[in-house]
Amino acid sequence: MRGPTLTLALCATLCAFCGASAANSYNCHGPLVSALPRSSFQSSSQSSVGYAAHNAKLHRRDGAGGWSPAASDKEPWLQLDLREQMEVTAVATQGCYDSWDWVGAYLLLYSDTGRAWRRYRHDDGTERFVGNVNSEGVVQNKMSHSVRARYLRFVPLDWNPSGWIGLRVEVYGCSYKSYVADFDGRSSLLYRFNQKSMSTVKDVISLLFKSQRADGVLLHGEGQRGDYITLELHRGKLDLYLNLDDSHPSSSGSPRVAVTVGSLLDDQRWHAVHVERFNTNVNLTLDSHTRHFQTRGEAHSLEVDYELSFGGIPLPGKPGTFLRKNFHGCVENLYYNGINVIDLAKRRKPQIHSVGNVTFSCSQSQLVACTFLSANSSFLTLPSAVAVAGAATSSGFSARFQFRTWNPEGLLLSVPLGPRRLQLHIRKRRLHLTLHASGRKSEVSPDYTVNDGLWHSVSLEARRFLISLTLDSEPSSQIELSALPLESEGTFHFGGCPTTDCQSSSPSFQGCMRLISVDGQPVNLSRVQQGMLGNFNHLHFDTCTITDRCAPNKCEHGGVCSQTWSSFSCDCSGTGYSGATCHDSVYESSCEAYKLIGGSSGFYAIDPDGSGPLGATQAYCNMTEEKVWTVLAHNSTSPVRVQASTLQAPHVVALDYGASAAQLQAIVSRSEHCQQEVVYSCKRSRLFNTKDGSPLSWWLDRHGEKRSYWGGFLPGIQQCSCSLEEKCVDMNYFCNCDADADSWSNDTGVLSYKDHLPLSQLVIGDIGRAGSQAVYHVGPLRCYGDRSLWNAATFYQESSYLYFPASPPSPASDISFYFKTSAPSGVFVESLDLSDFVRVELSSPSTVSFSFNAGSGAAVLSVKSHVPLNDRQWHHVRADHNVKEASLQVDQLPARFLAAAADRQLPLKLSSQLFVGGTTSLQRGFLGCVRSLMVNGRSLDLEERAKMTPGVSAGCPGYCSGSSSLCHNRGRCIEKSNGYVCDCSQSAYAGTSCNQEVSVSFDKESSLTYTLQEPFSVMLNKSLRVDSSRAREDVSFSFITSRCPAMLLSVSTLSRQYVAVILARNGSLQIWYHLQTDRKPDVFCPAYANLADGRLHRVRIHRVENKVYVQLDQDIHRKYTLSSDGELVLIRTLTLGRVLRWESSSEELREAADQGFVGCLSLVQFNKVALLKAALTNPGSSLVSVRGPLLQSNCGALADSSSRSLTDQTLPGKEGKKHRDAHNDVALIAGVVAAAVFIGACAVAAAARLFYQRRQARGSEVKREGAASAAAVYTDYRTEMRTHAAASVRDNVKEYYI
Repeated sequence: MRGPTLTLALCATLCAFCGASAANSYNCHGPLVSALPRSSFQSSSQSSVGYAAHNAKLHRRDGAGGWSPAASDKEPWLQLDLREQMEVTAVATQGCYDSWDWVGAYLLLYSDTGRAWRRYRHDDGTERFVGNVNSEGVVQNKMSHSVRARYLRFVPLDWNPSGWIGLRVEVYGCSYKSYVADFDGRSSLLYRFNQKSMSTVKDVISLLFKSQRADGVLLHGEGQRGDYITLELHRGKLDLYLNLDDSHPSSSGSPRVAVTVGSLLDDQRWHAVHVERFNTNVNLTLDSHTRHFQTRGEAHSLEVDYELSFGGIPLPGKPGTFLRKNFHGCVENLYYNGINVIDLAKRRKPQIHSVGNVTFSCSQSQLVACTFLSANSSFLTLPSAVAVAGAATSSGFSARFQFRTWNPEGLLLSVPLGPRRLQLHIRKRRLHLTLHASGRKSEVSPDYTVNDGLWHSVSLEARRFLISLTLDSEPSSQIELSALPLESEGTFHFGGCPTTDCQSSSPSFQGCMRLISVDGQPVNLSRVQQGMLGNFNHLHFDTCTITDRCAPNKCEHGGVCSQTWSSFSCDCSGTGYSGATCHDSVYESSCEAYKLIGGSSGFYAIDPDGSGPLGATQAYCNMTEEKVWTVLAHNSTSPVRVQASTLQAPHVVALDYGASAAQLQAIVSRSEHCQQEVVYSCKRSRLFNTKDGSPLSWWLDRHGEKRSYWGGFLPGIQQCSCSLEEKCVDMNYFCNCDADADSWSNDTGVLSYKDHLPLSQLVIGDIGRAGSQAVYHVGPLRCYGDRSLWNAATFYQESSYLYFPASPPSPASDISFYFKTSAPSGVFVESLDLSDFVRVELSSPSTVSFSFNAGSGAAVLSVKSHVPLNDRQWHHVRADHNVKEASLQVDQLPARFLAAAADRQLPLKLSSQLFVGGTTSLQRGFLGCVRSLMVNGRSLDLEERAKMTPGVSAGCPGYCSGSSSLCHNRGRCIEKSNGYVCDCSQSAYAGTSCNQEVSVSFDKESSLTYTLQEPFSVMLNKSLRVDSSRAREDVSFSFITSRCPAMLLSVSTLSRQYVAVILARNGSLQIWYHLQTDRKPDVFCPAYANLADGRLHRVRIHRVENKVYVQLDQDIHRKYTLSSDGELVLIRTLTLGRVLRWESSSEELREAADQGFVGCLSLVQFNKVALLKAALTNPGSSLVSVRGPLLQSNCGALADSSSRSLTDQTLPGKEGKKHRDAHNDVALIAGVVAAAVFIGACAVAAAARLFYQRRQARGSEVKREGAASAAAVYTDYRTEMRTHAAASVRDNVKEYYI
């Protein structure tokens, strides 16, 4: 039985929490410094008595009028003791009175103890505070979030270059009262219920904690039915385990899954936790960062038996519990559903039971850390206890310390030992102890990584002939000495060393150290800081400034974040995204977009929202002459027979399209038209009840809503297609099946109302009577058109613009669009906020600029083209900004990048409107066309806004502004003043419309090699890659042969990678990918049939990362996964036919390379290189090498003649003879007719030529201009713009998907 449900109002709970945490926070802005005594002020130094620290009160003229440090002070600071813990909300500064001394920028550190310090960090991640520009002005900085501390430290960063450092300060805030409990790692508090169990539908838990331990349970409760809640620190992160389950206890054996937030939480600093649960919805907030999730289990309430424990699990071994370490540290203001747990414990209320030693004041940790700041020059040199005592050498020594770092390399300790040297360093993420002696070295290494940001303990012991290393709780590693015993010189170099004292191949250590002891004596770091002990360089004392740059994870779309001390990087492998933060999709957004870059029919991964959160899904793109269809199949495409179902127990089928509901909605919304066919064959099975019209069968739309119409695009009409078309067999019924005939009938409908597509479920309910049967078939979802790709607006007034609402905040931002114009300059898009802004503009006829400010100052990226961009042609622009870098790409020109500084990695924060085609000042507006505007993966509807905006019109005029293909097969449409021409330079086809086949016949000795040589190799390799950030190839060709084995196409690189497409000995097609030279190649065989059959075969290979899609002819489609997603690095040659020296261990490949290819090859395309056309149009080029005879041919005609020949050969015996005789007779007659037709044709040709010459004289000037332009772009392989590649590789062949 469930216990009673505890229902608490959320507002009451929050009020209680707020009241406990800071009762005066509403008015928390009182001055805190003016009343402090002199003893509350300390400083690193003072330039004179008059500039002592206690003179640093705002507006005061005490002493010399402020605090100023000594000129020799390399790390000056001013420290305040507020006498008790206070809540600080603002700080203010002044320079010294009537002087040239002031501070221009500073850091603010805070602490509870005055020893362990933490830097204040603004919400945008920055640490600097803006200071003064003169000595008398007051600059107040309100904190983006308040801090609770007793000690504050001001650290000057910049000051007046004409004067010196001078400070007067004030701090604003209020007193802070709290309820605190201190747990020693063996204690806990138990909150016991008044009844056996407590069942809650809603829970609110809040607390603050600080600890120096990385592990410990903060809260735990569980119930017998399988419910549990656990909040714990684990490896410095906060884990929440929460399960609501009505199942049997045995089901609780499944592994527990935690929701994890935060990192480095063992830093002895206060962290705020807030957990809100309502039913299965949970918000987990840590230090203002919130995770939203849903609980595991099936119930809506949390049932906990007997008690909740805080600070640990005092009774391990209870059913379902898992033993964890107890919490060691302080907890403050602990509230459970409005109940102040610590207050009850402090007043010894009976609901609270204390286990172990729980005290109600927070003990202060004595652990003090120091930070090694530089990987080049940081070090800490300390003498041994023996050296301090005056002894010259020692036969043994010891050193102990703890460290934490992110860096995979770094020197931790170096000890000179006379002629030998002992080094402890991190190499390749592991700890290594190396003894260098006489050119030889001995080494040991514990087998686990240490650059995980956690504290690790190291103990090094050396006694005469033995050196022992202990890491954490691992077994010791030892180095035995067979020669002379150790002789220590008494010097220890921690974290690095002066170049004169030791040599090391490792960089200096960058990280934190604490608990340093030498020869068993703890090291007092305060004495080191004061110069009384040892020596140091580039160290910060009393603080560990380690930062987790991967928490929260800045890598999007599942990218894996890794980091060093000063930076982070993202591994985007397998995510389908690329870029510095895995923001950019490697896939196109639609089938229409794939067609524009030269794709042909086949399977593609489609990412409908680009850089948005949805991800990619697989679809079949059917690229016909008329339309480009996107086809999404589901899990029940075959006809299904139903023989038994009723309304009480209907037949139900759920349709799975391999895509999420959001992906399906995005694809449908983006398309111009969508449809789905439903076929219902029936025998005594009705769709509607003929008495009352209620549905007996129905379907659910993509939102799960019930629908009962069976055709057309008008929802709500309960009819079938035959009724809408008035073609039902019995017009008394709205459906053929409703006639309830004993014979088979059929209702077929095409559903085309986009808001309801696709079908998610089909329910059949009238197969329960004798003789009732039905067969249904639900076709795939089929859509065509891309509403976003050609959504355009024309700006014809400089003062006109379109505006759109601001996009939701995002760690990364991107803007992409196409434009064409004849104007020399103009602003494309602009968004201005208080400080942040973004602007993309045509700043000159050949330059596009991307200007932005993300809080760290204005920056500009510009891409300059060697040809004008105001040439009335379409150009593509993409501007990206993330916390790592900004980039700008124009067409296929090299992208420009600007890296963000390590301490200024900030996202753009724009809350204002986005202006398109103009600016808020109504100046420098854009004149021309803009289309396909995307912002953060979201398409902006330019046409709809343009309809209601003066000075802007929907659409864009011109021949090349629509989705219809005037230029085929990757040809690019180029606007002219009186027409257009087609640029076929990047197409495998030729002709005025890029639709003439280019074919070449090969024999055994023939080969065609396209060679990439310096100085053009880098440029040409970039042209061979579809996108420099993606591992991707697109290969297509057609061939006819009757010989095998054969080498069709091969690609080799300077790094000894290769790709080969061959016909094996049995004539089957094989595709070889060798991307990793230390692994075996990947080999795929799409079809085992003999393709050396004298017929025309078409092959298309498309790779994105490690996914390879292969299409063979029209009916074979395969998808393969490579063992690597690497790129082809520095492609050396592309070869068709025979390869003389094939460097491969495979005998099958060598044999195919030696045999070459005998037959006809046509329409060969590798990414943007059309190999056959390059050879025919540039016969003298140094890039093209031809061996043996190559004859221009026509594979299509050869295929037709070959097919007829094969047909003749298959006719046997007498039928064959009769056929040949008949063929001879027909040939004789045909010859006579052909002669007559030829004579007539000659006469028509002569007349046509006369007419043509007259027309030619009239239009010669126009033709010359068009021909010159066509010739120029035909041979220009440098500036191809991928945005205007057109149509499919076989655009002249109709393709249908069945």
